[in-house]
Amino acid sequence: MISLSACQLQNHQLRPTGDLGVIIERATGSVQVVNTTQQEPLAKVDKLGDLSHASVVFSRDQRYAYVFARDGGLTKVDLLQDKIDHRIIQSGNSIGGAISQNGKWIAVSNYTPGGIKIFSSDTLELAADITATPLNTSTEKKAIYSKVVGLVDAPGNRFVFSLFDTNEIWVADYINQDNNKKWEIQKFTNIGKQPYDALITPSGRYYIAGLFGESGFALLDLWHLEKGVQRILPNYNNNKQTLPVYKMPHLEGWAVAGRYAFVPAVGQHSILVIDTDSWQQVATIPVHGQPVFAVARPDGRQVWVNFAYPNNDTIQVINTENYHIIHQFKPGPAVLHMSFTPKGEQLWLSVRDNNEVQVYDPATFKKSTTFPANSPSGIFFTSRAHQIGL
Repeated sequence: MISLSACQLQNHQLRPTGDLGVIIERATGSVQVVNTTQQEPLAKVDKLGDLSHASVVFSRDQRYAYVFARDGGLTKVDLLQDKIDHRIIQSGNSIGGAISQNGKWIAVSNYTPGGIKIFSSDTLELAADITATPLNTSTEKKAIYSKVVGLVDAPGNRFVFSLFDTNEIWVADYINQDNNKKWEIQKFTNIGKQPYDALITPSGRYYIAGLFGESGFALLDLWHLEKGVQRILPNYNNNKQTLPVYKMPHLEGWAVAGRYAFVPAVGQHSILVIDTDSWQQVATIPVHGQPVFAVARPDGRQVWVNFAYPNNDTIQVINTENYHIIHQFKPGPAVLHMSFTPKGEQLWLSVRDNNEVQVYDPATFKKSTTFPANSPSGIFFTSRAHQIGL
C-alpha cells in the first residue's frame, strides 16, 4: 500500500474531474480549464496552435482533454496538472476528431492531406494512416485527396466519417483476429453532393450527413450496413429561397429531444423538426436568423439556438412540446457556442467579441455569472467522455 506524506498532500491539490471542462480561446491558442460547480476558471494552458476551428474529446477517466487544432496539431492536455502532456503536428489542416468507444484510439479528420489518422490515446503514436479518395490522376506529380468531415466514434470501436469532395461515407472498423490487427474500411459512394458535416444519434445507431451541394441528408444505419445509405428530407428546401450561407450549421449541434430532432436548415431562417422513427419532417420553426447550433437541454424540454452573422448576438429558446419560442435575449456580439452541464441546471455560452463566458439558469433565464476569456469559442465539459459521437 502506497501512502502520501503530509508534505505531498499539501503540495498537490486534489481535483475531481467530473465537473471540469475546457473553453477554447481561439485568438491566443489557449484553453481555460473551468469548474462547473463553482462556475469559475481554474487555469490556462497555452501553445496549442491555431484554435480557429478547434474541438475537444476526453479520456475515459476524464483526466485528459485531446484538443484538435486547425493547423494539424493534436494536443493531450492534463486537466489535473494544467499542462500539456504531449503534442504532435499530424497534418497540414485538420477539422476535428473523435475518441474510440474503449478510449484507446484518437482519430483526426484532415483536409490536407485528405484522410484520417489514428493514434494511441496514451502516447499519440501513429497507429493508422487512412488516405481519402484521390481527386486527380496518378500521372500528376502530387496527388490531391478529398477533404474529410463529420468524423464520429461509433459502437464497436468504429469511426465513421464523410468525404466532402467525392460524396462518400466510410466506416473504419478495428479488426484484431489471430494477431492480425488492422483497420478495415467499408465505403459507401454517391451518398449526395458535398457532405459538409455529420452526427451520430445518441444511441449510436444512425449516422447522418448534411449535404451542402443539394437539399437533404444522407442516413446510414450502423446496425444494418447492408442497407446502404438512405436519403432523407430530399425536398426540404424546394421552392424556398436559399440565402447566402455565412457559417455552416454544425450537425453535432442537432438537438435530439425524445423521438424528435431539431435541425438547423442550411441557408434558411428555420429549424426543421424531424421524427427519428420515420425520418420525416413534421414541422418547420421560423427563427431569428440562420441557425448554427441547436442544443437540447438534457431533459429535452428546451432547445437553445444561436445564429450566424449578422444575427449572432441573439439566442432563442424553443419549447419542444409546442415549438413556440419562449425566450429571446442578446448576450452580446458573436455568441459562438453553448453547452449544458450534464443534468441541465446550467447553460454556458461564449461571447467572442465581448471576450467573456456567461452562465445561465435555463429554468429562469437569469444570468448567474460572467468571467473573462480571450475570444472564446467552443465550450466542452468532461461529461462528453461518456457520450457516443462527441
